[in-house]
Amino acid sequence: MDLRKLKTLVDLVSESDISELEITEAEGKVRIVKANPAVAAPAIAAAPMVLPVAAGAPIAQAAVPATPAAAAEGESGFVVKSPMVGTFYRSASADGNPLVEIGQKVKEGDVLCIIEAMKIMNEINAEKAGTVTQVLSENGDAVEYGQPLFVIE
Repeated sequence: MDLRKLKTLVDLVSESDISELEITEAEGKVRIVKANPAVAAPAIAAAPMVLPVAAGAPIAQAAVPATPAAAAEGESGFVVKSPMVGTFYRSASADGNPLVEIGQKVKEGDVLCIIEAMKIMNEINAEKAGTVTQVLSENGDAVEYGQPLFVIE
């Protein structure tokens, strides 16, 4: 990932209400987290680049291996949350059918939707087998990190 793109991402997180952003590309993975304003820390980028960061600005960190997104499981079922900020799409193409419908049975690993982030289409997979009981976002909606997308029972 080039330095200009990384700076743009840091600026985006800095100017928005989001506290964390994770981007995965062919060159690697970058995770940007807003720092506590009371603590000043240097920025660490994916690759051997280091950027100075003022107090209160986001910190870019080399990401650790991906783990399933933590989702709340409660009375209403397993909640699939967005692992990134981006645009939510229910189908793989503009004129295609939705990847999943309410009432459809899914198995672990099935593609539920696509989230576009920085012109990259990211498939979001079911972390648990079950039946889709709710779709919580509309096609084309902007979604935030951690935003609930589906409920699977």
